[in-house]
Amino acid sequence: MKKKVLFVCTGNTCRSSMAEALFKKMLEELGEDYKGIEIISAGTAAIDGGPATTHVVTVMSEEGLDLSGHRSRRLTSSMIKEADLILTMTRRHKEFVVSMAPEAKGKVFLLKEFADENIDVDSDSADILDPYGCSEEVYRECAEEIKEYLKGIIKKIKKEG
Repeated sequence: MKKKVLFVCTGNTCRSSMAEALFKKMLEELGEDYKGIEIISAGTAAIDGGPATTHVVTVMSEEGLDLSGHRSRRLTSSMIKEADLILTMTRRHKEFVVSMAPEAKGKVFLLKEFADENIDVDSDSADILDPYGCSEEVYRECAEEIKEYLKGIIKKIKKEG
């Protein structure tokens, strides 16, 4: 199974970096059959080389993940082109990806939309809210929300084989 999954948020220091790390861990736990899936993340307004926020590093360490070495990356058209699946945190991110690369329309989804087809994609609740600048607890809640939807994606991947 060779696939490339791209997670997209704004700065690539919070949501998409957590999604990338959590998804990698979940796939590792599934075993050898899922080793070929490459996971990356980027931000629509990221500054290349910025670190994950302190709260992200703390919250992910509670998951057994070390994001102290994470460096943010700005979303590029080549990243979009090379990805097989693009999962965005908000509707604005999805619109941004499609505006950068209209041909990507069929492979870009909201994280929640891809995990649960019953999500109303036109509702504010379809977005994963940005915890940037909030308390550590808000980051923890954001990580839990991302993790729940990633579990739905894992089920979908396992079903599709």
